[in-house]
Amino acid sequence: MKKKIIAGLLAAMMVLGLTACGGSKTTETAESGLSGKVTVYMPSPAGLADEIAAGFTAKTGVEVEVFQGTTGEILARLEAEEANPVADVVILASWTDGLSMKNDGKIMSYTPENADKVAEGWIDEDSMLFGYSASAVGVIYNTTVIPELSADWSELASAEYKDLLAIPDAEKSGACKDFVAGYTNANGWDDFEALAANGMINGGANKAALESVTTGEIGILVAGVDYNAYSSIDKGEPLQIYYPAGGTVVNPRPAMIMNTSPNVENAKAFIDYLFSDEAQTMAAGAYLLPGRTDITCDNRTNLSDIPQIQCDWDKMVEISADAAAKMNELCK
Repeated sequence: MKKKIIAGLLAAMMVLGLTACGGSKTTETAESGLSGKVTVYMPSPAGLADEIAAGFTAKTGVEVEVFQGTTGEILARLEAEEANPVADVVILASWTDGLSMKNDGKIMSYTPENADKVAEGWIDEDSMLFGYSASAVGVIYNTTVIPELSADWSELASAEYKDLLAIPDAEKSGACKDFVAGYTNANGWDDFEALAANGMINGGANKAALESVTTGEIGILVAGVDYNAYSSIDKGEPLQIYYPAGGTVVNPRPAMIMNTSPNVENAKAFIDYLFSDEAQTMAAGAYLLPGRTDITCDNRTNLSDIPQIQCDWDKMVEISADAAAKMNELCK
């Protein structure tokens, strides 16, 4: 009898020990009905990707494998893996690149939770692209070079700004590419040609372009990505950003479920999580515009206060690659 009691106690202690070591994840997995992993490709900011991955795992018990890179790097990786697909969910920093994936038949339709709270147009009509967050481009300037600035896009071609201008490489920055496509589709090329004639140069990818303005090497960054600027300003860098009155392109960041997803149910759950209160607050904390209209930012300009160009996204898909190449040719 004594041996039986001791054996029972030992068994109970083993169960308790296992629960203490991994009970949280096991319970979450059981509650969510999910298991295994989900592979997500997503762009910067890097800290946001890690935070979202950790939050999703804590909620569901599903492991998240993340590849972080620029939109170009993500698309190149997808192409390289075409014969042996790996990604379940892909997030890009360019709505036109997402539409191209849709047009190529690479993504599936799904209706995420909280879809009714998402900003108008940030889920496409076939419910394949889910704009869980967004960025916009504006004019970023170094306040030690130019104390105050509010010029419209075309006004930056005036003599007082000669040789002070740079623009991100439109073939490396998805946000700049979409802005160039949207602006020229609405207004033609005259303004950009005048800016190039005023000495505007290609500043390289987003990070390098912003760095040149932060150091004062360049005074003004035309079509700089806003969340990078807000982050730098909060760190004490001598920068300011504004959105010209002529309007800018607010670029929803499309999250998409791949048709070749090895873990479709986990992928759907991840999309749902992106629109949760928790993940939307994370996006706002990273200086991005949240996808849901009921969540606002206190660390940056909100969507309702940004003047926008009326975008014809289908037309922009057609012209974006050529427009980016032309811009780089003007500012080489």
